[in-house]
Amino acid sequence: MLVDDYSRLLVHARWMEEENTRAGQDVLRAGVTRRGVPEHLYLDNGAPYRSSQLERSCAVLGVHLVHSRPYAPQGRGKQERLNRYIRERFLTEAEAAGIESFAELNDSFMAWAEQVANTRVHAETKQTPIARFLAEGPPQRPDPALVREAFRWSSSRRVTKTATVSLFANRYQVDPALVGRRVELLFDPEDLSVIDVVCDGAPAGAAVPFVIDRHVHKAVPQAGPPERHDDAPGVDYLGLVRLADEQAQGAGQIAYRELELPGFGAETDEEAR
Repeated sequence: MLVDDYSRLLVHARWMEEENTRAGQDVLRAGVTRRGVPEHLYLDNGAPYRSSQLERSCAVLGVHLVHSRPYAPQGRGKQERLNRYIRERFLTEAEAAGIESFAELNDSFMAWAEQVANTRVHAETKQTPIARFLAEGPPQRPDPALVREAFRWSSSRRVTKTATVSLFANRYQVDPALVGRRVELLFDPEDLSVIDVVCDGAPAGAAVPFVIDRHVHKAVPQAGPPERHDDAPGVDYLGLVRLADEQAQGAGQIAYRELELPGFGAETDEEAR
């Protein structure tokens, strides 16, 4: 979950089965695509937020990555208050209504975030988060090509005598001139059939698939359905929220989960502007 420190805007969030590097990047990518690139990204010290892949994403986007001090809860109070608000207001309704899939859960949550959490008057700022966030105008959205590059992964390999490299049990053919050289492989974890090769900072062609046993990296989030409560009575509050959000967005708008770019598949700490 990403929260703007200044406005308290819930920028983006996503429910997933597993908290890992790619799950965190999924939320960050959707957040910067929808709300713009932050100046700073403040995270805790969990393993998914200490990865070299996240560091590369921030470096390409020009984001200053900051981690909280271990065993120092100061600075995370805003996030904890928001977590409590979500548990009390959203999860209570979700459990009562029953949710059939993670897609439905995420659509309901982002509709609730836009229609409820981001439009309530905040007790400290005395403004709604969305009004405070947009006070200086709409955010500038990043170049899609820059976003795609930022969320590619990188791995270093030495080219064998047969001009091949191995990556996640796959083998690829590269330029024979690279034999014995250490190269950088750039790839999208959602599609391991497309690999770009970089040597000494310069493009060195593509790594052509030779033996492909794995097409998608194992860290790509795989969402499963949450438990459903079929006997839940009462008013479908979240259904009404989704309907209000669809009406506010206008007919024919895509679901929030579809705002993420194709081929991209956890909760993070606060995002400071």
